[in-house]
Amino acid sequence: MLLRIKGKKVSNNKNNINPKLQKLALTAVLSAQAIFLSFIESLIPVSQILPPGAKIGLANIVTMFAVLSGGFVSALIVTIMKSLFILIISGPMAFVMSISGGLISLLIMIFIFKLPNNPFGIIGVSVIAAVAHNFAQLAVSIMITKTRALFFAYSPTLLFFGIIAGV
Repeated sequence: MLLRIKGKKVSNNKNNINPKLQKLALTAVLSAQAIFLSFIESLIPVSQILPPGAKIGLANIVTMFAVLSGGFVSALIVTIMKSLFILIISGPMAFVMSISGGLISLLIMIFIFKLPNNPFGIIGVSVIAAVAHNFAQLAVSIMITKTRALFFAYSPTLLFFGIIAGV
C-alpha cells in the first residue's frame, strides 16, 4: 500500500510498482506543488495587508498533506525543497526564515498527528503549525538582529495572522 491517511488505505498497489518508488514519486510531485504554490504566493502583493516579509502560507497545505500521506521523511523533503526554492528566488535570509518556520511547523504537525486522539482536527493543527511557523521566524529574526523588542512588537500581529493563515 502506498498511502494511509489516519490508518485508512487510500491507494492500492495493483500494478506491482515498487512502493518505495511510488512514495518517491509522490514526494517529488508534492515538492513540485509546494514550489509552485510558493512561486504563486511570491506574486501576490500582500505588503499592505501582512507584516513585512509575511506570506499567506499556501505551500504549507502541501506540507500537511505530505505529513498525512507520506509521513515525516516525505514532508521533510517537501519542506527542504520549498526552502531551497526560496533561497534561489529570494536569497539566504528568506531561506533561513523559510527553513526555520518550515521545520518547526513540520515537527509540531508530526507531534500532534501522533497523539492518540487528535483533539484539534486538521484545521486546529493547521492553525497551531502556522502560529509555530511565525514564532520560529520571529525567534530567528530576534537572534539575527539581537533586538528582543521585536518579540513584543510583532507577537500580537504574528499570532493574529498565524490564526488567519492556519484557517
